Amino acid sequence: MVESPIFTPVRIGPVELRNRVIRSAAFENMAYGNSPSEDLYDYHTAVARGGVGMTTLAYASVNRSGLSFDGQLWMREEIVPGLRRITDAVHSYGAKCSIQLGHCGNMTHRATCGCTPVGASSGFNIYSPTFVRGLRREELDTLVDDFGRAVGLSREAGFDCVEIHAGHGYLISQFLSPYTNHRHDEYGGSLENRMRLMRRVIRRVMEAAGDDMGVIVKMNMHDGFRGGMQEEECLEVARELERLGVHAIVLSAGFVSRAPMEVMRGAMPIKTLAHYMDPRKFWWLKAMLRIAGRILIPTVPYSEGYFLEDARKFRAAVKTPLIYVGGLVSREKMEEVLAAGFEGLQVARALVHDTDFVNKLRSGEVSCSGCRHSNYCIGRMYTLEMKCNKCVGDLPASLRKEIKKAEARW
Repeated sequence: MVESPIFTPVRIGPVELRNRVIRSAAFENMAYGNSPSEDLYDYHTAVARGGVGMTTLAYASVNRSGLSFDGQLWMREEIVPGLRRITDAVHSYGAKCSIQLGHCGNMTHRATCGCTPVGASSGFNIYSPTFVRGLRREELDTLVDDFGRAVGLSREAGFDCVEIHAGHGYLISQFLSPYTNHRHDEYGGSLENRMRLMRRVIRRVMEAAGDDMGVIVKMNMHDGFRGGMQEEECLEVARELERLGVHAIVLSAGFVSRAPMEVMRGAMPIKTLAHYMDPRKFWWLKAMLRIAGRILIPTVPYSEGYFLEDARKFRAAVKTPLIYVGGLVSREKMEEVLAAGFEGLQVARALVHDTDFVNKLRSGEVSCSGCRHSNYCIGRMYTLEMKCNKCVGDLPASLRKEIKKAEARW
């Protein structure tokens, strides 16, 4: 057994985790029909059995209009028993269970969300592509209540923590960023106004969470492009979250509609992404990817712990517990992050590659994940369930070649 601070307990508000490793809220695409599935159960149960301190179910929408995908959770009473089955199983292996709650904003289409997509402001979203309608003030009241209701459903389902998604260019992030917020009312203009929706949501979430659930918020340290939020404004957002009393902050970056690889780093596997898209629905996008994929989704170089230097500035600015996310695959880098004052470690791709990664790290069987950073799992997750290429049988030669080329860069 290898002794390491990675495997010491840590508290997130009222919740104690057995160790510092948290399965991050990387989208699984396993909630078929927007409900828990056997695949979702099997995956998170395996991760819990594999030794994490907590696993996080990803990207659950607080209402119908916030759905981006058919394989995404939609929080409603009828799915509580299925979610409870997952949390009970996770708890049986000694791990805690969290659920990420959010709203996609303009990152959807009518066919998925059942209405004209909504966002901070009206306009056109090339991501779908579709016209988008800015939310009215009275709709924001309902939205805030939806977040509170979703926390209540999460408690019914047995979750220990909730993680509110306020980053990556989804709805709360769309209100925070000047790139997507062009409002002229009390929710637009100054940063103080742009934080108003976030502030209302977090206050409602804290009220609903009470004294027995942990509240985590994922936020951007920067949006990743000129015209988006920059570091100084994001530091103020972190200070505001501290004032609001959240129990921990996850520090990330990037805007999935504008700078997606700022979030995930490396190269988007363009051939994989296009291969799995339904040609009946996305023929135009498949064609665009083949012609100009690298221009549309440029590569951002990967290195282990790629957000650490940015995150250190936030560590110096707030006292709230901080959870680091961003390319962790080795014990050495994880220990470096903890030594820099971060309380938690979020991991995704290493746990997609091997759900037993944490137990193997603790026993000394491995000191680094076998993930080779081809990003196949990322290219696949927009259409099918997230899965490592090593878990897939026969793949077309073109995809194998793309994977091999990407792995050679690591």
